[in-house]
Amino acid sequence: MNTPATDRPSVLFVCVHNAGRSQMAAAFLTHLAGDSVEVRSAGSAPADAVNPAAVQAMREIGIDISAETPKILTTDAVRASDVVITTGCGDACPVFPGKTYLDWELDDPAGQGVDDVRPIRDEIEDRVRGLLADLGVEPRA
Repeated sequence: MNTPATDRPSVLFVCVHNAGRSQMAAAFLTHLAGDSVEVRSAGSAPADAVNPAAVQAMREIGIDISAETPKILTTDAVRASDVVITTGCGDACPVFPGKTYLDWELDDPAGQGVDDVRPIRDEIEDRVRGLLADLGVEPRA
């Protein structure tokens, strides 16, 4: 992933409902990168609310996503992003030249309790930390 040092990279996380995996990934990236990265998340069929177990799992580590709302995936969001990451849901994203597309195969937290969501949360954090390294962005403490 080659992003010019003068430009702030932009990352879009996508899953079907934009209620669990993509919301947690966006929250981790925002938390760890601050203003160094522009962060978006969206879904092809957004849910009415963020998964309560995901909210609880993130709250346990000091990240509050309770005010987030699922958003619809738009072509403009993809066009405006340098990196588009689908989170194991097989979503069809519009493809534009010059963008980096990644698929993170992650278990779906939908319908699961917080005990089952914690390992998904932890895997997402590990992947986001790897993404920061790939982007050349130093994580905040």
